[in-house]
Amino acid sequence: MDSMKKVDIIGIQMDLGASRRGVNMGPLAIRHADLHEKLTQQGIDWRDKGDIIPLQPERLDNAKMKNSNQIVEANARLYHEVLETLADGRMPIVLGGDHSVAAGSIPAVRRHYGEIGLIWIDAHGDFNDDSSSESGNMHGMPFSAVCGRGPASMVPFVSEFVNPKKCVQIGARDVDKLERERLKAAGVTVFSMTDIDRVGISTIVNKAIEITSKDTRGIHISFDVDAVTPDAAPGVGTPVHSGLTLRESFLLMEMLYESRLVLSLDMVEVNPILDERNTTGNLACELILSLLGKTVF
Repeated sequence: MDSMKKVDIIGIQMDLGASRRGVNMGPLAIRHADLHEKLTQQGIDWRDKGDIIPLQPERLDNAKMKNSNQIVEANARLYHEVLETLADGRMPIVLGGDHSVAAGSIPAVRRHYGEIGLIWIDAHGDFNDDSSSESGNMHGMPFSAVCGRGPASMVPFVSEFVNPKKCVQIGARDVDKLERERLKAAGVTVFSMTDIDRVGISTIVNKAIEITSKDTRGIHISFDVDAVTPDAAPGVGTPVHSGLTLRESFLLMEMLYESRLVLSLDMVEVNPILDERNTTGNLACELILSLLGKTVF
């Protein structure tokens, strides 16, 4: 799509959805990897719209949905920023922040385009609601929320949801029992690391593109860097062993670019406090570039 050559960078300094602090500095770490310079070298027409800064919590407002007032308020601002970018004919690239920010970005893409597909790249299911979550951490709820499976109060600015049958998760390896049941009941296609081991990442990506592009306007990509194995991405809040390798991660993004079906991107959960010499920030930057057409040869 031509819009992939015109992108808006939108940061959101969100770490209120997670139990560990630090991912609010993720947008800075990704930019620090020379994102702007590399976009220019790649011939991308980019604008940086700066960062959305959430309000600080005054007290625990809801133990089942921690910091929900601040998360919803910041996501409502993100929703409008993404809508403005799309109205300008540009591709939004959202830099998180924890994964709760997807509840702001994805509904805007759905509102602008109508029916969309969604590829959720993540070690975790993120398909809890306030009744199934054991922790109350809202970065474990956005996938469910944008599919209309709750919590509804996480997306009060939304009237249309993504069809879960047009959604695919790639890289799952740490999914709660109740989440697993909820994902199956909703009709989400989940490709676990075992599936990838059995048939290979290229087969999985082709299947994912087929499912998410059928009768849709295109695909939103929501990439949590904890999908990548911790040896390659140490700077994440909730690492899980044996994830996507570096080459699997890059081939995934390269194939998505080649599909010409990608509408928008979240790149989330980079935690510089836990990182080693910005290894994970650099990786996130390079994955963004791959989705925009950078190749190894």
